[in-house]
Amino acid sequence: MDYNQILENLKKKIYHPVYVLMGDEPYFIDKISDYIAQNVLDEGERSFNQTILYGKDATADTVLTVAKRFPMMAAQQVVILKEAQNMKNLEDDLLSYVSNPLSTTILVICYKYKSIDKRKKFLKEVSKKGVVYESKKIYDNQLSPWIQNYCKSKNYLVQPQAVAMLADYLGTEISKVANELDKLMILLPAGSTITPVDIEKNIGISKDFNVFELQNALGKREVLKANRIINYFGANPNQNPIQKTIATLFMYFSRLLKMQLAKDKSKDSLVKMLGIHPFFFSEYQLASRNYPTPKVVQVISILREYDMKSKGIGNVSSSQADLQREMIYKILH
Repeated sequence: MDYNQILENLKKKIYHPVYVLMGDEPYFIDKISDYIAQNVLDEGERSFNQTILYGKDATADTVLTVAKRFPMMAAQQVVILKEAQNMKNLEDDLLSYVSNPLSTTILVICYKYKSIDKRKKFLKEVSKKGVVYESKKIYDNQLSPWIQNYCKSKNYLVQPQAVAMLADYLGTEISKVANELDKLMILLPAGSTITPVDIEKNIGISKDFNVFELQNALGKREVLKANRIINYFGANPNQNPIQKTIATLFMYFSRLLKMQLAKDKSKDSLVKMLGIHPFFFSEYQLASRNYPTPKVVQVISILREYDMKSKGIGNVSSSQADLQREMIYKILH
């Protein structure tokens, strides 16, 4: 099952005796386990029938003893094992239980930041009677749609420029993005549209001086605007580290190269291939005209060069601000 299927089943009160929630992205693991903790049992039932254990402190015997108990004055009990990745021999010690779990217990195993070996019998046994969910990190091109869908699920709209600002500034750590959006939504009326001004005012991302605006200025070959932004970055290095700037520009020019080399030049095909919002397609078209393919290849090479210099390779004394100014000059000329 995927994340949405699991939550949908839980909302319909379709429960399984064992859930193994594992993977690199902790956000989805936490959301599922929190939903189970907050919704399966009534408030009055939780004190006797809900147990939270931690892999660092719990032993297999403790988990098994609790899981094998019968609920008190309730149809089910909930046992949540958090940080299960810290528990030694988890798969071997709990194998007998997950092979024959108690129907009145919902055992939730939260195994964060890595996954259990899928070749082991443990997961095979869980999947027969329970749920195995692998929470994977989302890719950069999946972040913008995720932000839009998250806002929609909370009854908010969000402008494409605001989505780009959030994606560029916060990165793909979903818990961080969701936390910032949740704080923002507290301040805005339900059903409203989130704008770049809202982002600047409440999250602290400048709507004029950010890496999204930098790539926009470069695409249009607006030399003065690009230099103003890069000078701002140089004066505020903690908020705008060069490695982050390079990574974003590398993705941008890589998309331009894919666009130029694509066989199908239709808008729908290119938008899907590049993973961009249709709103920005015209900007990519303009940038593609401003940067012929040989120049795009050269720019990607420049970005690689300055990525190495930012890490001290081939650079002895230049500051990050100097490196960024040099890099932007070479891209534009």
